[in-house]
Amino acid sequence: MITEIRRLHSPDGSLELAFSLSESRHSPVYTVSYKGSPLILESGLGLEFEETGLLQDGLEVIRSDSGSVRESWRPLYGERELIPDRYNSLTVALREKQGDGRQLTLEFRAYDEGIAFRYSLPEQAALPPFTIRSERSQFHFPRGCTAFEEHGAEGEYSRVPVSEIKPCCERPLTVVYPDGTHVALTEATLHDYSRMLLSVNPDNPWMLESALSGMLGDFVGYGLMAGKTEGDERVKGTAPFATPWRVLLVGDRAGELLERNYVILNLNEPCKLQDPSWIVPGKLIRDVTLSPEGSRACVDFAAEHGLQYVMLDWGWYGDPFDDAAECFHPVNEVWFYNQKPGERTHTIDIPELVKYGESKGIGILLYLDRRAVERQLDRFLPVFKEWGVKGVKFGFVNTGPQPWTVWLHDCIRRCAEYGLIVNVHDAYRTTGYSRTYPNLITVEGIRGNEHFPTARHNATLPFTRFVAGCGDYTICYYDARLRNSHAHQLAMSVIAYSPLHSIMWYDKPSSFEGEPEMEFFEQLPTVWSETKVLAGEIGEYAVIARRKGAAWFVGAITNEQPRQLPLVASFLEPGTIYTATVYADDEKAKSRTKVSRTVMDIQSGDRLTMALAASGGQALWIRPKG
Repeated sequence: MITEIRRLHSPDGSLELAFSLSESRHSPVYTVSYKGSPLILESGLGLEFEETGLLQDGLEVIRSDSGSVRESWRPLYGERELIPDRYNSLTVALREKQGDGRQLTLEFRAYDEGIAFRYSLPEQAALPPFTIRSERSQFHFPRGCTAFEEHGAEGEYSRVPVSEIKPCCERPLTVVYPDGTHVALTEATLHDYSRMLLSVNPDNPWMLESALSGMLGDFVGYGLMAGKTEGDERVKGTAPFATPWRVLLVGDRAGELLERNYVILNLNEPCKLQDPSWIVPGKLIRDVTLSPEGSRACVDFAAEHGLQYVMLDWGWYGDPFDDAAECFHPVNEVWFYNQKPGERTHTIDIPELVKYGESKGIGILLYLDRRAVERQLDRFLPVFKEWGVKGVKFGFVNTGPQPWTVWLHDCIRRCAEYGLIVNVHDAYRTTGYSRTYPNLITVEGIRGNEHFPTARHNATLPFTRFVAGCGDYTICYYDARLRNSHAHQLAMSVIAYSPLHSIMWYDKPSSFEGEPEMEFFEQLPTVWSETKVLAGEIGEYAVIARRKGAAWFVGAITNEQPRQLPLVASFLEPGTIYTATVYADDEKAKSRTKVSRTVMDIQSGDRLTMALAASGGQALWIRPKG
């Protein structure tokens, strides 16, 4: 039995959220339906405090407000140049009927693209400075739903029934319903809270619950996976206080989850930088030699091939795992581990390299292990600004507990004050903070190309991890350890969205031997005017088209199964003739990469057939003819 039901509908009416208090416990519950079918069955909401216990039962509604927003906005950069922000809202203020009368507010939003909710704690005498021990958000899925489960931010994916998900599953979690509906469960605005993972309710295997995470060091692929909660998952706060948003993106097909992921940005605050024009997206090559000659060669290569940055990564200032290593001297004797016994040292003059890069229009980026950032942030920020460094990459940051979440986002804000773009690597995943501080230009939190993943994994990413937003996939184009074709790698540069795109991660300039398909990387933008998922099935194949200005770039990949996929050019502007350059797998191609290059005319409505080899792909560069 339930009390009065309050209903919230999306602007187009396809989604309905129903909120009520249960009759027996007077605890908040909600359901969600999509086009008249159950999406989330009755699920509970609540918070447990260390000082005052569970705030969930014995509640009454003291106020209920409705509202609507019909807006749009333009991001500094992104997967689309214009973002709709259209939703209806329901805010329900609750109070305990007994005891001190603690108050809790639930905020719901219904977009055409999905549902979001969060908890707010108004200022009140009954709730002095507090500690949240656990969050009781539930997501009750209908029987028969399957999910793409991942553990660790650089983990692999497995398709399992929702009821068989192991504890502390990563987000976004993509769920497929028996009727083909797709849902991605994730969070937005995580910057003063503990990370949310997902676990099965012990009493109902089809119900998932929020599991606040105190895990540290969960770097799958590096042998450092945490098997238990090492940190403190509790959340400390003072009212007024709001949690991150819990988000359900909804689509009729898998590709709609990616096309609609801007809802995560909508839930974050607008840009707080008065003038963000200094933030420049682009492509980079990493200097794997960490030598003066190698770094200059990378600058020359970047200038010749349409890249914007050179990265000095792991080891440029010494052993990053050495707490005594300092990162703010202009000339360092550098420790460098090249996966062979012994060490070697080089002397790199960073200010001199920056000046050389500036002479060629190339920016220099520097890697920093979290140990250096934790101890030396105030020392290296003014030094890097004086040198003219354009950005930093944070590595192995602690991820999960609230204190480390607060610390990391404070570092991002501090870097903005000194004109530095930031790339956060390893376990961190974006929850939309780049809208507020766009100097957070990309993040990792992905099993990318440096792990040499399978084609099936790559065909899973667009509909799972990339629903969260940008991911630094680190393409390793020439590496002999690749498990997929080179045309597959070209296509991944379109499929993987990263405003700061690592194109040749394990390669040197000398790796390039005149392969004609390098033209595709040279022309490739990293931020987009429009994004369309033309076709896709999770883990099987993906075809994504992205537009920049009048030009389109298309990436198509398949898993280990060869297949032929149709490409209907309905996304092109009618009445315009385009030139399409097609880069495809071809065993008869003369280059060592076995990629053919074909040029043809194409116009709206034309139909092509893409023949994809096993673990292969195809990439297209399409622009108006002339």
